[in-house]
Amino acid sequence: MRITHVVIYLYVDDMLIFGTSLEIVCETKKFLGSKFDMKDLGEAEVILGIKKTRTPNGLKLSQEHYVEKILRKFEHFDCKPVSTPYDPSSQLKKNREHSVAQIKHAQIIGSLMYLMNCAKPDIAYAVGRLSRYTQSPNQDHWTAIHRVLKYLRGTINYGLCFSGFPSVLEGFSNANWISDSYEMKSTSGYVFILGGSAISWKSAKQTCIIRSTMKVEFIALEKTSFEAEWLRNLLIDIPLWTRPTSSVSMCCDSQTTIVKAKSKIFNGKNKHICLRHNIVGQLLERMVISLEFVRSKLNLSNPLTKPLNKKLVEETSRGMGLMPVTEVKSGDNP
Repeated sequence: MRITHVVIYLYVDDMLIFGTSLEIVCETKKFLGSKFDMKDLGEAEVILGIKKTRTPNGLKLSQEHYVEKILRKFEHFDCKPVSTPYDPSSQLKKNREHSVAQIKHAQIIGSLMYLMNCAKPDIAYAVGRLSRYTQSPNQDHWTAIHRVLKYLRGTINYGLCFSGFPSVLEGFSNANWISDSYEMKSTSGYVFILGGSAISWKSAKQTCIIRSTMKVEFIALEKTSFEAEWLRNLLIDIPLWTRPTSSVSMCCDSQTTIVKAKSKIFNGKNKHICLRHNIVGQLLERMVISLEFVRSKLNLSNPLTKPLNKKLVEETSRGMGLMPVTEVKSGDNP
């Protein structure tokens, strides 16, 4: 007897139904329609503002229409594009004087955050950094936010392209020591790749001030490990996923941090680091995660922790599966 599966994705009153066959999907829709007042809109094209496009090579998720809406709303559709979302030479700090167009600044940041969380991991650091100054922006902050919008104009047709290979979950962890020289706090970042594209990412300012780069990397590694465990459990819950589920390979560019994580002895007196050491150690023992070294230039989480030059932005974007529509279409024809 053939085993069939169906998955229902529900968000408020929007529903997506996936199944191993069209027959089981139709049966599920018929059953739900008999119990609830439902309207069948056919195959989904846009999901929560994310456009889904099928190609012979896989699936593409993009928000080109949403980016265009943002650029037109804030009068940047006809601007001159730039190649990077954040200027490495920019030294932003909190504004101690009168704010400049605070409400509009907050509106732009809110719009960019939704875009960043859905399909644009390449702007995560820039948006996260600029969101710290929403309460009282000055002209320097506005210059930086204009740059993000100009970058979006140049990458308006970029989207996450899934090829289905490799079908192994892989994570990248990184931290930038004291990225904010005024608050003396570092930035953590991670990205997970599955099927040739990013499926989860985050850029966040660390909450505590750390003296060493190893401890900064360790805090980032613990956050990445937490997400890796959650994603692995999610894959286990999917009936059709390959069994047994392998450990999540996590790449880190700090050999010292990897050695410390694999060591069962922690001599430090910092309780907040000791706790994280134990958490990562347990995940390693349970084979939930495995740690691998990656060269700094090949770490795909770099754009989540620091500003990069044009070459590195392009390389990391491609590594995360961010590609323009034209490239995807050109690959469809042999």
